[in-house]
Amino acid sequence: MSQKRISSTKYTPRPTSSTATYVLAAVAVVVVVIVVVVAIVWQRGDDAPRNDGYGSVKNSAVEVVVLADGVVQLAIPQAVKSSSADSEPPGPTPMVDIFEDPMCPFCGQLEVEYGQELAQKMDEGVLGVRYHLVVLPQLDAASASGNYSSRAVAASHCVAESDNAIVYSAFHSTLFSADFQPAENGDNDHSDAELADMARENGASDEAVRCITSGAMAETAAADADTARAALASTGAAGTPGVLVDGQIVEALRDSGWVESIG
Repeated sequence: MSQKRISSTKYTPRPTSSTATYVLAAVAVVVVVIVVVVAIVWQRGDDAPRNDGYGSVKNSAVEVVVLADGVVQLAIPQAVKSSSADSEPPGPTPMVDIFEDPMCPFCGQLEVEYGQELAQKMDEGVLGVRYHLVVLPQLDAASASGNYSSRAVAASHCVAESDNAIVYSAFHSTLFSADFQPAENGDNDHSDAELADMARENGASDEAVRCITSGAMAETAAADADTARAALASTGAAGTPGVLVDGQIVEALRDSGWVESIG
């Protein structure tokens, strides 16, 4: 018969973790949380609007020029060199190129964060901005009407062709504002009449309003948007918003100081 073996040594249970272990674990968790938060902030940049309260362009010396392929340039003309009749007017140095789709939420974020800072720099003659409005098919289709981006680009063309830089800047700022820009896959967007009303509220002329409501620029805007999309692809930018300063891509949504560093 076998007998149950019993140890003659008394066993005293011990706690599996000490107070120090719990403290170290808590510190480790805090460190991980901090690292994650810092990573998110680094990726998104500072979300607060820069130069908040400045508004859109207000200096009447800033001019709006519609360049080839519908690119809209806002800048104070620089009398550095003459321009022949068949060439584009010279722009200031440096020049910021922004590629954006009216339905793109990150484009809206870019405008909200840096639009006012860019406007002040334009008013001061420090830089110029060229807006390349593109239509990304997937975003156009993600609008409630199925063609909001296309119609918004056409509206932008109408305002740029008919009005001054102050009006265009205000229109552009509102177009990408959080209160106006439609949501992807949302239940509604804006009709041409609503785009025209918004333009009028920002000082657009009757000519621009008629242009928007009639869809007069629809075909031209569509062709220009296709050209802008091809130009965006050629820059090497990952998508919209694509931002270049003097031809060099910048991580505009990650570097909160990119506008401040210009000039």
